[in-house]
Amino acid sequence: MENNLRDRSQKGYNNFRRVYDMSMAVLFIGMGFAMFFLEKLKLNLVITEDTGFRYFFGSICLLYGGFRLYRGIKQPGSI
Repeated sequence: MENNLRDRSQKGYNNFRRVYDMSMAVLFIGMGFAMFFLEKLKLNLVITEDTGFRYFFGSICLLYGGFRLYRGIKQPGSI
């Protein structure tokens, strides 16, 4: 009985973690693309940072978002 409850709890945590990783991946990847296409989105009046810094920050966001996406897709519990 206790083992069944623990398995259900672990399954619920794994589902929560997967949804959380996927949503954070979408957020970071969207932020990365926003940094690259700031002028085309007409957001360059809001964020007035240097172009080199924006590309660097956008690259970091895309890499981290890709990592979160990979972690969300990968089977939980295999870490």
